[in-house]
Amino acid sequence: MTLFLEQLLNGLQFGVMLFLLAAGLTLIFGIMGVINLAHGSIYMVGAYAGTWVAMQTGSFFLGIPAALAAAALVGAAIEFLIVRRLYKRDHLDQVLATFALILIFNQVVTLLFGRQPLFVSIPPLLDGSVQLLPGLPYPVYRLAIIVVGLLIAVGLYLLINKTRIGMLVRAGSTNREMVRALGVDVRVLYTIVFGLGALLAGLAGMMAGPILAVQVGMGEQILITTFVVVVIGGVGSIRGAFVASLLLGVVDTMLRAYLPSMLRHVMVGPEADALGAGIASMGIYLLMALVLLIRPKGLFASNF
Repeated sequence: MTLFLEQLLNGLQFGVMLFLLAAGLTLIFGIMGVINLAHGSIYMVGAYAGTWVAMQTGSFFLGIPAALAAAALVGAAIEFLIVRRLYKRDHLDQVLATFALILIFNQVVTLLFGRQPLFVSIPPLLDGSVQLLPGLPYPVYRLAIIVVGLLIAVGLYLLINKTRIGMLVRAGSTNREMVRALGVDVRVLYTIVFGLGALLAGLAGMMAGPILAVQVGMGEQILITTFVVVVIGGVGSIRGAFVASLLLGVVDTMLRAYLPSMLRHVMVGPEADALGAGIASMGIYLLMALVLLIRPKGLFASNF
């Protein structure tokens, strides 16, 4: 039972990381109609900027504002210089342009930091484990990630549903021409939304630093999973991104943890491990196919 609860928490932690990426991506995709393949590269920029500052200063917490600032500035620059020219273009043009950005960012990061991964230690304040239940110690840092993700989710809900900026964002997602006719500078609004999405990606990158290696190409590894979250949750839906992120995080973690051992009851060990790992890696895509069969527009289509 304790192992199950531990894996459940691991799934929630992974889901929270996905949500920080998917929330920004679904805002950009749902409001602007832009397919931004470079979103994973912004995640990488945040991870590198925050980790480098943390390594130079010896303080993980000084790396957090560095990651947020770097990701937000890079995101705003991408929107202002490139994406702004793609709003009325075909999706294929958007895919090609943002894919080119992936190649550019990977080469720039390689020139600046090399190909060797960077590592940042867990800060002493968040190091160690806490006893949640008898026989269930759990790392404090992973719990902190879950808490931060939940706070971000609440903050985004309040921002989108209870503030003037959120009202404009919701209006811009349904009728941008009317918002423009009311005297709102839609270009500035789009830059703010893009910068917010980039900031969340940078935060996710910094928090992933002590758990994963910070390396070139790390953004592409999680980008596809993030798009799966957006599709399942519903394009433009923060609530859908939150639910789908937690669902995918738990499903993926549980399949990888338990499926091989379940298959060993009916198959030889090595074959069961190989088949279990293969099916587990496909699990989230099978779930996406199932959701799309039942709800083609996702769980919470266009519902903030």
